[in-house]
Amino acid sequence: MATAVRLDGNADTTELPIILRGSAILGVIQSVCVFAVSVINKALEGTADAALTGVVVFIGAALTIILPGLWTKARTIEGISGAAGIGLGATVMFLILDVAILQPLGTYTNRWHEIGGHSNWWYHPVWWMVGAYLSWLGAFIMSNQAAKSGAPSVVGALGMVAVLTVACGAIAAVTGFPGAGWNVPTFAIAILPALALGTWASSLGAKQG
Repeated sequence: MATAVRLDGNADTTELPIILRGSAILGVIQSVCVFAVSVINKALEGTADAALTGVVVFIGAALTIILPGLWTKARTIEGISGAAGIGLGATVMFLILDVAILQPLGTYTNRWHEIGGHSNWWYHPVWWMVGAYLSWLGAFIMSNQAAKSGAPSVVGALGMVAVLTVACGAIAAVTGFPGAGWNVPTFAIAILPALALGTWASSLGAKQG
């Protein structure tokens, strides 16, 4: 019997070694970004602190959104789900590095502890969900791009998400959304709805198959 679907070695590469290697690399990248933010927050104040923190957060989010889909060459649900798996696996790697290195180093400020009710553990379950979400929809966007033009565009994907993030954050700040303001946390959270909107926008005109 012939298989119903012909496997394409140039797309949807979701072998276990690729998922595990991608998870480890991305988890290390995220840990470095978190540590960099902690150093910046302790060394600087005001505009300089916000500007540099924003740059590092953008880099970390962009790599989490883009790299998994590139590594799995996401074209269908197979590659997209594999990318989400890398995103989730990276958060596990971050947990290990956080517990073994970052927390003992005193990376987090007292304000961080107060947000979580004086617990070092509150942010891990949040990051499990967010990490998988970012990689999942990032791969979805690139898959939609490939369906329309034959190849994904990293610049196009990040540009669209960046514009939508600024728009969502600005709307939240202007309309007085609870807790929103002209600050890094607001625009970091705005990435979440921006990705959803970007996934929808990128699907317009894409061939379904």
